[in-house]
Amino acid sequence: MSIRHARAVSQGPRSYRAVTGAYTIDPLHSTIGFSVRHAMISNVRGRFDRFEGLLILNGSDPSRSEGYVSVQTDSIDTGIPDRDTDLSGPAFFDSATYPLMSFRSTGIFPLGDDEFRLAGSLRIKDIELPLDIDLVFGGAGDDAHGQRRVGFEGSATLRRSDWGLAWNTPLETGGVLISDKVTLTLDISAVRADREAAA
Repeated sequence: MSIRHARAVSQGPRSYRAVTGAYTIDPLHSTIGFSVRHAMISNVRGRFDRFEGLLILNGSDPSRSEGYVSVQTDSIDTGIPDRDTDLSGPAFFDSATYPLMSFRSTGIFPLGDDEFRLAGSLRIKDIELPLDIDLVFGGAGDDAHGQRRVGFEGSATLRRSDWGLAWNTPLETGGVLISDKVTLTLDISAVRADREAAA
């Protein structure tokens, strides 16, 4: 995972040195979710239940941090099993052919006040395109088991048709059944993997 150097942006007095290290994303305490406009009147919300990821955090120079996430596309959950089957089928994710989608960072830019812009590449099916994710650092600390954790919240907006998820149907009243715009939401808790190095 190559990381390009960020532009110099002041992040104030906040120090992140204590979070330096390698972390694995804890899927039991993390959420990768999404929302999309449905029938032009409401939002359908869902999430992916199976995923894994690695964060390499450089607290002295956050711009040199890295991240990777892999998601099992057939783990999509919108609360309606028939809809989930459609979404994991050939018209959308085609999970039988493309079981994984992934995000790989290419740069991170501190914006100040614990906010960052994470640049990277999102791969869905056989299409890989750039995607920026806005992140907020939620904090760090030891949990009840003595494990060092860090937390982040994030969001991004994309056009699903750019990644080949273009199926739709027109409505009699005008518009289409499913919006092309999708909002991704992340709530990440990650556990430090290199505990001996941290000791």
